[in-house]
Amino acid sequence: MSRRHTGIRVLAAATLLVPLAACSSSDSGGDSEPAAKAAGFPYTVTNCGVKTTYEAPPKRAVTMNQHATEVMLELGLKDRMAGTAYLDDKVLPKYAKAYDSLPVVAKEYPSYEKLLAANPDFVYGGYASAFLAGDGRSRGALAKSGIESRLNIEGCAKRPVTMNDVFREVREVGATFGVRDRADTWVGGAERELAATAKKSKGKKPRSVFVYDSGDKTAFSVGGRGIGNDIIKRAGGRNILSHVDKSFADASWETVVDRNPETIVILDYGATTLAQKKKRLLDDPALADVPAIKNKSFAVLPLSDMVTGVRAPEAVRKLAAQL
Repeated sequence: MSRRHTGIRVLAAATLLVPLAACSSSDSGGDSEPAAKAAGFPYTVTNCGVKTTYEAPPKRAVTMNQHATEVMLELGLKDRMAGTAYLDDKVLPKYAKAYDSLPVVAKEYPSYEKLLAANPDFVYGGYASAFLAGDGRSRGALAKSGIESRLNIEGCAKRPVTMNDVFREVREVGATFGVRDRADTWVGGAERELAATAKKSKGKKPRSVFVYDSGDKTAFSVGGRGIGNDIIKRAGGRNILSHVDKSFADASWETVVDRNPETIVILDYGATTLAQKKKRLLDDPALADVPAIKNKSFAVLPLSDMVTGVRAPEAVRKLAAQL
């Protein structure tokens, strides 16, 4: 199981690089005349309980986790990125060139010292584990160093996340960086893609679906709070663990058997291969009478398709085709 799922993860060194101020209103370079305000600024947003006013777009962002990185790249913000960290999968091919040009601050989460060494003025985390206080990377600690931050909406959700939250995520990042038009263009395209998928799926009976992320003694799966549940529903499925009030959660294998899924969606990522995961399911005698196992009915998505990011609309289409 990935450390980013568990959320179980130093104080900064005495001498640190001074980060750029996230809320600097201009970059006058000593000019006595103040620079004009950027269009759309000041911009105020409340994200996961943290209210921030941006006087100008951030210039040196560090992203942590796949979906945060891909939102930035989708919005054409490579030149505003000082580095990235912690991918679950390879970035999509259309982002590969831009991603390869960026510094990788750490393979997983960086230490606070290494994060500050990138000299960011903004840090964007995909999962709550990106900002664990015990690892020294809390949003409060960053703020004390003059660094603004953002946590993906799903990381603090108190209710089920839907595709509207994906749109909100993209639009708020777009507004923070002064590229609202790019965000609106992406949302418009996503809405059209979702409408086309819904049209193809209209009238079909939903298939009961169990998502297998990982686990042996218990099954780590998608609950009812995260975007994964909405993706399944829009793709023509019914998540057997939609009643679980978490984005991802452990379930007993007895629960899986009792709920009798017709299809199992395997999340393909990490050190355990797709073939190994499928073999584990097929070889488990307790699952032998489950329809999905008897009929070898499997669907496959990468983990990064099942989070609140720019892959979500395409994930609906991909899963609908497999169901």
